[in-house]
Amino acid sequence: MKPTNIVLLQSDPNVAQILATSLSNSFHRVHVAASLDDLRHAAAESRAFAIVVDLETASLKDVESLKRDFQETRIVCNHRVPDEEMWTDSLSAGADDCLPSSDMSGILFATVRETKNRTMAA
Repeated sequence: MKPTNIVLLQSDPNVAQILATSLSNSFHRVHVAASLDDLRHAAAESRAFAIVVDLETASLKDVESLKRDFQETRIVCNHRVPDEEMWTDSLSAGADDCLPSSDMSGILFATVRETKNRTMAA
């Protein structure tokens, strides 16, 4: 069974489109947000299973706030050129993972990982 909804916030419209297309095979609905406020509204309204947020669009404080407000939602960060420090900082802020924007399969895996683990445990 597909997780229901995912919300994306990306700085690059091309990356947003590629991610939306890629993730639409694993999620019932993919919403590409235009702003952080739009992301929050869409995530709350759709009870998003996962949020994918570009760290060029949102700060680590925003990630902390998203995790506080959407505790049961997976948060996956991406960036054009993430390094180890960015990965550590994003996980410390509450993200479930942080990956390069170009790693579409890694982002997909990070968003659905918990669902697959739950299915295997059942």
